[in-house]
Amino acid sequence: MKKKQKTSMPDAKDWQLATKMVRGGRLQSPFGETSEALFLNSSYTYDTAEEGEGRFDGSIEGFKYGRYSHPNLAMLEERLRLMEGAEGCIAAASGMAAVFASLMCQLKAGDHVAASSVLFSSCHYIITQILPRFGITYTLVESGDMAAWAKAITKKTKCVFMETPANPTLELVDIAAIAKLCKKTGTCLIVDNVFATPLLQHPLKLGADVVVYSTTKHIDGQGRTLGGAILGSRTFIDDVALPFIRHTGPHMSPFTAWVLLKSLETLPLRVAKHCDNAEVLADLLSKNPKVTRLIYPGLKSHPQYAIAKKQMSRGGPMIAFELKGGKKAAFAFMNALQVVDISNNLGNAKSLITHPASTTHASIGAPERKKCGISDGLLRLSVGIEDVVDLKKDITAALAAV
Repeated sequence: MKKKQKTSMPDAKDWQLATKMVRGGRLQSPFGETSEALFLNSSYTYDTAEEGEGRFDGSIEGFKYGRYSHPNLAMLEERLRLMEGAEGCIAAASGMAAVFASLMCQLKAGDHVAASSVLFSSCHYIITQILPRFGITYTLVESGDMAAWAKAITKKTKCVFMETPANPTLELVDIAAIAKLCKKTGTCLIVDNVFATPLLQHPLKLGADVVVYSTTKHIDGQGRTLGGAILGSRTFIDDVALPFIRHTGPHMSPFTAWVLLKSLETLPLRVAKHCDNAEVLADLLSKNPKVTRLIYPGLKSHPQYAIAKKQMSRGGPMIAFELKGGKKAAFAFMNALQVVDISNNLGNAKSLITHPASTTHASIGAPERKKCGISDGLLRLSVGIEDVVDLKKDITAALAAV
């Protein structure tokens, strides 16, 4: 008997998370493939001119052009939507494309943006360098200063943008508290949730309006693709973000969407292992006298541990720590590592370490780094899923070499 094509997505609302990550958003061709097919095409044909007209005016469902959507993108966006518990999702070509689109799709000259002071350097550049070119003002706010947040968020503030935990110092912002301030002024709260991953923190449930991801990180998890995602209400995605993405062109390719779709199948397993290893390594580093400062949200020593317990289910896969001896000690430590790789990326199955002051945050300048607590001895460790015994040996040996 000929197998019927599954042209509609399954109703996954009652499924558990792991099932959603394997089967959510799935479409099958008449061939009945077990792995989602890869559709490498840029455009589509119509049986009649009337059908073409209907695809474009929305009266007939279907794909029309790769910059708008395609089967692989539709499946990925649905699976990401299910994972986040959002009404809508749109994927973009990179994490920074998603961040920029989430802001610019709703900003105009004369608007104001408030943002957490500790940001990834490209996010910092967008807020402090690009937005002012369009007549958009900004205020940077220290993460834990609620009085400063209350002062910064006014009726003129169109958006609040924050990273929590922040890159690279793992500072936290109380999402629920900031969301309450934003509701009073009608301000859109955008949360970059990359470090916590979509499995450990749920900004939309805490009152955020929009969540953004670099899918390049833990969602891919194996260093193969660039990508980003924006999630929020159906109205925001369809009426605000989607027109901006479609007409400015930061679309995601079918191949990238397909790779990410397969990556999501193992995300819960990988994030659990990342956290297991990170908890062990954070404890190890906290006890070494050469480490002058250890920052991990899962440890009581984190200055915002109470916030971490309130809004994160685990401490996460990222660790920051400072070595006695500054840049010289940091470089000696990195150069002595045999298992952990030196790389400015994060969220990989392989453990990666970087020196933010000379790589990811070099462009913001020494004075700004000092304000943000990014010293020359600070290192950011993205903990992988290797055997923790090997990671402990490698880190212990490297510390001995400093």
